[in-house]
Amino acid sequence: MAFVATAGSVQRLSRQNITGPSRIMLSSTYAADYAEIWKTQESVRTVVSFLARNVAQLGLHFYERVGDTDRQRLHDHPIAALLRRPNGFTSRYRFINALIHDFCIYDNAYWLKTNDNGAVGLVRIPPTRITPHGDDWLTPSAFKVSGTAGTQIYPADQIVYFRGYSVEQDAGVSPLESLRRSLREEWSSSEMREQIMRNGARMSGYLERPADAPAWSETARDRFRRQWQSQYSGNGPGAGGTPILEDGMRFTAVSQTAKDLQYIEGRKLTREEVAAAYFVPPPMVGILENATFSNITEQHKMLYTDTLGPILTMVQEEIELQLIPDFEPAPDRFYVEFNLREKLTGSFEERADAIQKAVGAPTMTVNEARALDNRPPIDGGDVLIVPLNVTQNGDQNPIPAAPPTPADPAAP
Repeated sequence: MAFVATAGSVQRLSRQNITGPSRIMLSSTYAADYAEIWKTQESVRTVVSFLARNVAQLGLHFYERVGDTDRQRLHDHPIAALLRRPNGFTSRYRFINALIHDFCIYDNAYWLKTNDNGAVGLVRIPPTRITPHGDDWLTPSAFKVSGTAGTQIYPADQIVYFRGYSVEQDAGVSPLESLRRSLREEWSSSEMREQIMRNGARMSGYLERPADAPAWSETARDRFRRQWQSQYSGNGPGAGGTPILEDGMRFTAVSQTAKDLQYIEGRKLTREEVAAAYFVPPPMVGILENATFSNITEQHKMLYTDTLGPILTMVQEEIELQLIPDFEPAPDRFYVEFNLREKLTGSFEERADAIQKAVGAPTMTVNEARALDNRPPIDGGDVLIVPLNVTQNGDQNPIPAAPPTPADPAAP
């Protein structure tokens, strides 16, 4: 028998060594933690919030396996109610939205199981306030939550712990770590472009006076400078007009535009790299250079299979592992599942056409169609109308659409 080692012998080999949220040096004098990067880096916030919003809008349903090919959705089960309303002050959308934000930013997320006078609930704990704790290096045995009023240690079974992958510890590593260089370069280049635009780009040119021009006195030069600035710069009356120069003067343009500074190109490059780090198709976050109608449709389907599919599976399985056993002694019969049907079945026209071709007959009653348009039902509208030329297998005497027309005896 190969199963001879105990888990406890492995657990005692080492202790927990899980580091908390880290900081990224964006310049020689400025370091930002992951939350600050999400707040200030436009590309990171766009991609992360895109993922969180698309997951949060999906319904999270609770099912019981009835057989190998059958299941039953449970609406009144405590877990179903808990997923619909995790606590008295958080909606389901905001709860899932915060979960995916935490996981995408930190690769870790935490829910605290609460019980207030018999009313169970779930509360999100920010990753910056919680630290895995204990001597078991395989998985934390407790969690320490810190706040301004003190700290509290909770056993591991009171925390729903979502985590990604790390080489040496049972905690995820933020995807932002792999973007350190890109984020640092984007920060430095943005600072440089901002300095140039603020200090140098507004100087649209300079005036060149020939060497053989008549000598200028200090008074004449100052008067000319004041007249030029008041007339042609800022909000002067001649701004944008054509100046008339004297004494052989020439105007030479030396301004740098946003195109010269490759401002747009730099922003797009950073967004593409962040999107690649989170496996998001570029057209989904506004990069449309190579987008067409057909490939955007396919990439929209890929979003919910290849991009969001692993995240959804992770959330579902962690809930099944850490939450369902608290309510059911036989947890293998129950599971949760995000509702992807509305996102993957196409438009109403495409879905209706495909269903009718598969069935071979109409599949919707009059009242069901009226309900889609928020219209009240009508009498007799619950009967499925089937055209007379549509028959089922085995019907050897179909009803004709109209009686045959007798032949005209006068016809040749």
